[in-house]
Amino acid sequence: MGDTMTTEDQAEPKRRWQDVDLRAVAPFVALALLLLLGAMVNSNFISMNNLANVATRSAFIALIAVGATFVISSGDLDLSVGSMVAFVASLMILFMNSGVIADPGIMIAAAIVLALVVGALCGLANGLITTVGKIEPFIATLGTMGIYRGLTTWLSQGGAITLQSAEQQDLYRPAYFGTILGVPVPIIVVLVVTSIAAFVLYRMRYGRHVVAVGSNAHVARYSGIKVDRVRTWAFVIQGVCVAIAVMLYVPRLGSTSATTGILWELQAITAVVIGGTALKGGASRVWGTICGAFILELVGNIMLLSNFISEYLIGAIQGAIIIIAMLVQRSLVRKS
Repeated sequence: MGDTMTTEDQAEPKRRWQDVDLRAVAPFVALALLLLLGAMVNSNFISMNNLANVATRSAFIALIAVGATFVISSGDLDLSVGSMVAFVASLMILFMNSGVIADPGIMIAAAIVLALVVGALCGLANGLITTVGKIEPFIATLGTMGIYRGLTTWLSQGGAITLQSAEQQDLYRPAYFGTILGVPVPIIVVLVVTSIAAFVLYRMRYGRHVVAVGSNAHVARYSGIKVDRVRTWAFVIQGVCVAIAVMLYVPRLGSTSATTGILWELQAITAVVIGGTALKGGASRVWGTICGAFILELVGNIMLLSNFISEYLIGAIQGAIIIIAMLVQRSLVRKS
């Protein structure tokens, strides 16, 4: 009979839930459990002020991880983002210290444009080295990581580059410390950038091409997709996201050095993997990425508020988290 469902038909919804929905929901379930654990450890953990501070501090990694979602979804990897942060921030502060524009407001606006352009060019360089140069992205971005870090060391002469104008500092501080309708500006920036990224990934043809290239570049090429162009643009988007993170980083500290952004690439990749995006490409969950970045900062916050584990072990904990996340992803793939 046409209305009779077979056992295989009845099992189909369950397989679809395990294959898609479970991996999409898992980061948010983990977040809820982490919030519960934090509340048990310290009663002040669950306060709105603490959670808002945690979300604000996670903005840098969250923004970088949004760009990493594009790169990883297309089947590539960018290890240079931490060094890129230091390089872009150094050029931005040096430009603001140059005094070429007398008006501090216009100077800040011009510095922001400069940061966006430099970030995009750094991403473009990574993309072209990978696609035109036919070099594995791991090796290509490992090389540019050293280049950007070395250039930052040269610009700072081994020291720090500090924003000198007090007027510019006061005018620029609200970009990180300010609020809009009670919501910290960095949180609003993250939500806006992520909304745009989600629209591009889920509603635009380019987003579908990113996932297709990450799933199988050869099939995508035979389907008429310009694979190298898609991959290069993903790196450019990564560079722009790094620049947006720098735009929030500079008003927070007003200084940068050769040590700025160390291990941020690990945190960004970890946030993407925790969020459910497949490290091998072909799957993209940008809102999960934001959840992953928040989880990483929450872990550090819990370690700070409790005395169970030293806060100096945060790097080791993050490394363990990415390994566990990969094991969970692999187990889910096997079950699907």
